[in-house]
Amino acid sequence: MKRSEFLQNLSREHHRGLFVALQLRRATRASMTDARGAFLQFWHSEGGQHFRVEEEVLLPAYARHRPPDEPAVVRVLTEHVDLRRRAAEMEASTAPSLTDVHELGERLAQHIRHEERVLFPAIEGALSDAELSELARALERAETSA
Repeated sequence: MKRSEFLQNLSREHHRGLFVALQLRRATRASMTDARGAFLQFWHSEGGQHFRVEEEVLLPAYARHRPPDEPAVVRVLTEHVDLRRRAAEMEASTAPSLTDVHELGERLAQHIRHEERVLFPAIEGALSDAELSELARALERAETSA
């Protein structure tokens, strides 16, 4: 499905996140340190802020049209908490288990796919073009203010 131009920046960040998730999921004992490093670089350069922007701008805009306890929103928020915890653990451990690395990659990939396949289409269907345009401007302001 073609993504609305108003959400394309978030989708581009998702693409980079999926690449990192793939590295984590495919990691071997020999490549695990590199995969961990790629994830932490992604997390600190854009991943953590991406979550904040979604929570502070994207989801409240959607909540003007749908209940805040909408299952798609609850799932995103719950997964954000889980992924933040896993990122903190990945950073704290210089030698994570291969299982933890693979699981982080799988969780991150599933999370991004849910947003792309469920949440974003729901937002695009609920908001008018004018609201999506304003949302895009608000997302850009939030991303540049951090």
